[in-house]
Amino acid sequence: MLLLGEEQTKQKVIEATRIVGQELAAYKGMYTTNTRSGGNNILPDEFSLEFLKPRTVGQRFSVEEINEKLAKAFASVHLEKTKFEFELDALSTRTGMPGAIEKQSKNFSRVYDDSVNNFSSGYLLITPSGSPAENLAADETLTVVVPNVKNIVFKSLQVRIATSIFFTLIIIAAFYLTVRTMLRQKKLAMIKNDFINNMTHEFKTPIATISLAVDAMRNEKVISDQEKMNYFSSIIKEENQRMNRQVETILKASQLEKQEVELNLKPVHIHEIIKDVVDNFTLQLAEKMGKVDLVLDASNDVVEADEVHLSNLVNNLVDNALKYSKDNVPPYVKLSTQNFGKKFVVRIEDNGIGMNRETLKRIFERFYRAHTGNIHNVKGFGLGLSYVKTIVEAHDGDIKAESILGKGSAFTIELPLKKF
Repeated sequence: MLLLGEEQTKQKVIEATRIVGQELAAYKGMYTTNTRSGGNNILPDEFSLEFLKPRTVGQRFSVEEINEKLAKAFASVHLEKTKFEFELDALSTRTGMPGAIEKQSKNFSRVYDDSVNNFSSGYLLITPSGSPAENLAADETLTVVVPNVKNIVFKSLQVRIATSIFFTLIIIAAFYLTVRTMLRQKKLAMIKNDFINNMTHEFKTPIATISLAVDAMRNEKVISDQEKMNYFSSIIKEENQRMNRQVETILKASQLEKQEVELNLKPVHIHEIIKDVVDNFTLQLAEKMGKVDLVLDASNDVVEADEVHLSNLVNNLVDNALKYSKDNVPPYVKLSTQNFGKKFVVRIEDNGIGMNRETLKRIFERFYRAHTGNIHNVKGFGLGLSYVKTIVEAHDGDIKAESILGKGSAFTIELPLKKF
């Protein structure tokens, strides 16, 4: 763009020089006559051949007049604010080379020698053919120099360059947003597919169990055995409740996303909630030969919280610690509490399989689940930790996760203590 603009500017300078050159050359074929006071045209007292030589352009026009003509010519080619210098030379009649300097602008000599940064244009002023002064008037050259032509071009293109940069940035930003949106849509599609697969698996299991129980209850031997009837009916009820819990989990996640869940805040002793939650896992711990250590060192455990949601929060974290325990290794969970300033801090640590950095960054995303080769090796919808984070933030708290792959994970929750 700059090279093209520079070439266009040079052509305009050449055109302006040509316009003025042609105008000045028209005066070279004209004679001037001397007059006495009487106004009659007569020969001078001392007649000389010099009287027959017509006046040159340099003799006819002053520096200011030539400068004014050039300024008008530059304006006509849309170079109104362009600075220029000029020189009018008389050519030697013997050699044809520039001879005496007839007219010259103030800074011409300084700018003419710098041909790298400045551009010069010349025009030969020849006496018109067929005029009375042909072959009598010496030829002249008009040289016009424009200083710093590259800077002139750059200034004239500043608006275009700025506009080009602006639109280029818009295009880059639009491209970035498009790619980002595409990647996000791809990510959402993957999450949706994983969620559908998990949900299908979670619902198919209780449906299949209920179907088998119903078929068994139709058996004549089972119909006559009240104990077996009660057993199969209890299975149907248990699986029905399981499906109901799954539906409630999905609905609860939807409500949390829309911020429709209202918290029933009241003073709550978190130590009591922790103990109750741990008691609920007694059977699971016994089955896996696991252990839970409670280190409740906080002197003040009263917070303003929703007891149900807070209980679910602790329950989800302990449940995850047991779910993601190592095979053939008894699970170990440590729950510790302490006071830090005006905050209550609870830390839940385990010796499970741990998480890599990528998983650790995304564990609080809705529907995200860490894959360990089989998508269904640990049941769930990937909503538990998202729910935990939402509830913690709803209580003006903060949650942090730490993990080392193969060694275990730790979750630290900070909640503001109740103000008395």
